[in-house]
Amino acid sequence: MTLARTPTDGGVSPRQLLILAVPAIMVGIFAALLLWGLEQLAGLLSGVLWDTVPDALGVDPAGWWIVLVLTLTGLAVGLGLRFMPGHGGVDSSTTELVAPPLPVMALPGLALVTLLSLAGGVSLGPENPVIAINCAIAVSVFSRLLPRIPPRVSILIAGSATVGALFGTPVAAALLFTGMVAAAKSGGALWDRLFLPVVAAGAGAITMRVLGAPSMAFDLPAYGSPRVIDLLLGAVIACGAVAVTLVALVLFPMFWRTLHGLRHPILIPLVGGFVLGILGLIGGPITMFKGLEQIGELLENPGRYDANDLVVIVGIKLLALLVAASALFRGGRIFPATFVGVALGMLGHLLIPGVPLGLAVACGVLGVLLVVSRDGWLAIFLAVAIPNDATLLPMLCVIILPAWLLVSGAPLFRIVPTVSSASVDSPVAGVGPRGG
Repeated sequence: MTLARTPTDGGVSPRQLLILAVPAIMVGIFAALLLWGLEQLAGLLSGVLWDTVPDALGVDPAGWWIVLVLTLTGLAVGLGLRFMPGHGGVDSSTTELVAPPLPVMALPGLALVTLLSLAGGVSLGPENPVIAINCAIAVSVFSRLLPRIPPRVSILIAGSATVGALFGTPVAAALLFTGMVAAAKSGGALWDRLFLPVVAAGAGAITMRVLGAPSMAFDLPAYGSPRVIDLLLGAVIACGAVAVTLVALVLFPMFWRTLHGLRHPILIPLVGGFVLGILGLIGGPITMFKGLEQIGELLENPGRYDANDLVVIVGIKLLALLVAASALFRGGRIFPATFVGVALGMLGHLLIPGVPLGLAVACGVLGVLLVVSRDGWLAIFLAVAIPNDATLLPMLCVIILPAWLLVSGAPLFRIVPTVSSASVDSPVAGVGPRGG
């Protein structure tokens, strides 16, 4: 008797997978370097805007300076969208995390407006534009050097590489892209089809670690032994986070229509930047930027914030996310949404003291990301990664059930305009099709 062989996807042999792993590793390294370079430049410019210049002028960077810088950031982004080739790519509010590749000519403008948004304190992360840049470059290069690789595979590899670099582990990419790969019509073993994306994601994650990128894991007290009551209380926090985020989902198209009613690609981010400045003045610097460093500030001294503080922080950050996403700024929604989830988890811990802080934070992140990403794998992964406690995983696999039932019939957290998002002539828009 002999063992049956498992066919690979499309007849790809182990030797071919090994050969293709080389360009996948190169894409992973390149994706990480591009992300790291963009964030380094954003960090340098941010230091100039928020430290060097206000120190030289003798002004308080936490006062009216916030309004000025964010308003000027909106103006600069608007000028980039109006005059750069390709107009800075596609409106991020209308795209998923991984979208069809952009023309190469649009990439410099997209990189510029993303850099300005990150440095200026806009409440969006780098994920959507950086993935778009890496996917466009990968499709362009592979079409010339490796034309036998289909564009969808190039996108899968580059997208996975960037996700691995963003979250510091290939596991995030494997979970996120499992659904995409499983939905493909071709047969074969799932792992064969995930092999190259995971290799690229691993190379990206390792490169970011070597470059010293900050981790998404934070030190919180270990959860300990599971308790049945924690399943109920954790579900209450997760469902509460879902409910709060669903309110933001309802408001999203209203914000988008209002700002796009201004009908000009310079005026929209200019007004959006001014509104973000007012919100930043009210909520303080902790409600600005993409949110990763600000998560560290929240969790470094959780006793510093009472329930009223956290309600204000959550409210301001959600409004800032909606304004930034609606005002033509280029950026992703995952990082600021994760910050909101952490703050809601801390609030849940204060309101229900019997729930351990790590579990409460995980449930808050889980609930918010279920609405924003509509991906249970990604939500569970980040919910475990933030408190850095794998013992939470079995609890979250049960807690996610009622939260997912609340989310599954809701629209996607994405704008579907009636015309191309490249045009701002029509303010009519709606949320994405219903999920689940």
